Amino acid sequence: MKNLSLILNVVLLVAVAALFYLHFAGPKSKNDASLELPKDLKIAYINSDSVLQNYDYFKVNKDRLESKGKKLDQDLQNRAQSLQGEFEQYQRSASTLTQGQARAVEEDLSKKRQNLEMYQQSLSQEMLADQEKVNLEIYRRVTEFLKQYGQQNGLQVVLKYNPQSDLLFANSAMDISKEVSAGLNDSFKLEQAGGMKKDSTATKKK
Repeated sequence: MKNLSLILNVVLLVAVAALFYLHFAGPKSKNDASLELPKDLKIAYINSDSVLQNYDYFKVNKDRLESKGKKLDQDLQNRAQSLQGEFEQYQRSASTLTQGQARAVEEDLSKKRQNLEMYQQSLSQEMLADQEKVNLEIYRRVTEFLKQYGQQNGLQVVLKYNPQSDLLFANSAMDISKEVSAGLNDSFKLEQAGGMKKDSTATKKK
C-alpha cells in the first residue's frame, strides 16, 4: 500500500506548508487577525506504516487482493500452457499439413497469442484499479477518523512520520498511532457487526 502512504504524505505536507506560510508571511493587519496561528496550536503525528499494518480493514483487503491476484495468475498460466500445448501440437503435425492448412493454423495461434497478451494486460489493469480503489477508501477512512479525533482532542494538525517523510524529528509523546489504529479498528468492527445484523434480518424475512 505504498501509494496510500504517498497520498497521505502529500496532503499532510500541504497542510504544514500552509501553516508555515501563514506564520512567516510577514506582519498582518487587524483585518488579517483570523489568519494568525492559534496560540494553543496542538500537533500530533502518526506512523502511517504502523497504522496500516495494524488496521484490520487494510489486512482484510490485502488478503483479498492477494488471493484474487493468485487466482488470476493461475488462470493466466493455465491459458498460456494451453496455448503452448497447441503450438507444440502444430509443430508435431506441421509436416502432414498442406501449406494452406499450416498458414491457417499459424494465423489462429497468432491471434490466440495476441488475445492472451491483451487478457494479461486487462488483468494487470484490473488489479491496479482494485488496488487504487482500496487505497482511496483507506485514505478516506483514515482522514475522516483523524478529523473526528482532532476535534475531540483539540488537535489542529496531524503529521505523518516515517523514514520516507520530511518530518525528521518528533517527540514520542505526540505519537497517536496506537490510538488511531485502535479507533479505526473499533469503527471497522462496528461496521462489520452492522453488516452482519442486516444480513441476519434479511435472511429471517425470507
